[in-house]
Amino acid sequence: MSPAKLIVSIENQEVSLLDSDGATIQTYPVSTSKFGTGTEEGSYQTPLGNFIVSEKHGENEPILTIFKGRQAVGIYSPEEPSEGDLVLTRILWLSGTDPHNTNTKLRYIYFHGTNQEDLIGTPASFGCIRLRNQDMLDLFNQTPQACPVQINL
Repeated sequence: MSPAKLIVSIENQEVSLLDSDGATIQTYPVSTSKFGTGTEEGSYQTPLGNFIVSEKHGENEPILTIFKGRQAVGIYSPEEPSEGDLVLTRILWLSGTDPHNTNTKLRYIYFHGTNQEDLIGTPASFGCIRLRNQDMLDLFNQTPQACPVQINL
């Protein structure tokens, strides 16, 4: 069953998939911004409010695929140290639907897998919502394009 809505809790560092009756289908731990919440361009903060999944990227790519500019550019190897915040596995690209967060898509705010799975459950991202790679694969497969998303404190 596809979720009717995704709800992200900044406080709990988790995303819940809800069905059309509002019942929780599944919950995954996430990592939101280490810079807190906000919508200012260049702030690296996670925006709050209402969104939709405007685009999905990475379908049929292998798990741990590295994306740059939403294009597959290689496969991440956990044995090799990697600096920085890699966008891995899949991308759910958000568009804001509230007046205060309409710049979300231009800020490139995604749900995506990460090379820093050890930080999941703590605020550590640069604005995006990171998941463990297997969880990102599961979330991607269950989430239709245009699925509503709510990000709350």
